[in-house]
Amino acid sequence: MNPDLSHDLSLLHLVLNASLPVQLVMLLLLGASLMSWWFIFIKLFALKRALRVTDRFEREFWGGGDINAMYERVAAERESAGEMEHIFEAGFREFMKLRQQSGLSLNVIIDGTRRAMRAAYQRQLDGLESHLSFLATVGSVSPYVGLFGTVWGIMIAFMGLSSVAQATLAQVAPGIAEALIATAMGLFAAIPAVVGYNRYTHDIDRLANRMESFMEEFSNILQRQVTAKPA
Repeated sequence: MNPDLSHDLSLLHLVLNASLPVQLVMLLLLGASLMSWWFIFIKLFALKRALRVTDRFEREFWGGGDINAMYERVAAERESAGEMEHIFEAGFREFMKLRQQSGLSLNVIIDGTRRAMRAAYQRQLDGLESHLSFLATVGSVSPYVGLFGTVWGIMIAFMGLSSVAQATLAQVAPGIAEALIATAMGLFAAIPAVVGYNRYTHDIDRLANRMESFMEEFSNILQRQVTAKPA
């Protein structure tokens, strides 16, 4: 064994000289960590945009603007519209379609409008929650994957002592060190994923509550409109 233990126990040396199963575990954890950070940044920008567009739409909607003109604008800018704007468009489009049909009661019109908004709401919520399941999986599984690499590395290290007449710390240290690197990489992958998942779940829940409140309030506005101006 090389007496230069500082060289033997360097991180790069331990990773490159680790057993194949431990190297595969490290590679898997590295890939999961990189993908987690990618999704974390994507979701960060997506939620910032969703919040900004929602704030803008609520200011416009509750500012007393014309609903028909607002609908035309949202329909024309559908590709860049926000989540709440999609819900508004789906609900108002269904409302106008049902009002044009004769013989429909107020309850049928409002129920149809609410169903259309609920379907749009679910589609938007699914988009907001995309990739969160991956972060949750990485956060919960990575420590156990790292632990598997640790157990395997320690097992190989102690199995190597069977052919040695006298065991020393210098002989077993590299194997244990490479095993502990797998645990560290598991935690490195899991911690950001858990933090990102919890943060984004909280932000999405708050945004979802705002969208649900808007659907109820918009339904009431349309109901009063039908009552004031019967079809």
